Amino acid sequence: MPEIQEQPIRFAGSILDARRHVCAFFHSADEEYRVLLPYMKDGFERGEKAFHIVDPNLRAEHRRRLESAGIDVASAETSGQFELLNWADAYLQDGHFDQERMLALIQEILDGGRQQGFPLTRLVAHMEWALEDRPGVDDLVEYETRLNYILPRYKDPVV
Repeated sequence: MPEIQEQPIRFAGSILDARRHVCAFFHSADEEYRVLLPYMKDGFERGEKAFHIVDPNLRAEHRRRLESAGIDVASAETSGQFELLNWADAYLQDGHFDQERMLALIQEILDGGRQQGFPLTRLVAHMEWALEDRPGVDDLVEYETRLNYILPRYKDPVV
């Protein structure tokens, strides 16, 4: 049986290659969504899973921005194609950052998408919490380095 040819994944005017862990910095929310919305919408249109982690105060705004791009957020949530977590449900469980727990969660998210039958999971994680004085934030650089050893096992893009 011939191997299915993978479609290129476009992000910010580039095509992601085998390394699909992107760290992006933005000057404003408008700039952020100008870059991210086409990338996110493309994943929805391809039938890929979308897993987003956002500031709990910006959850409604994030959903509104997705909807403004023509994404049927409610339908995608119902089908399991879209999951939206707050920082406290991911990075800051029990009020602090635990890199071991977060590394395990990332793998669970990416494995889970495949188990649900999605070809890829596009994980988008907002990390502004790291700019605050939070317990465990000092472990962030080590976490990102360790994540770079785990993510090559997956084809899923992580922003």
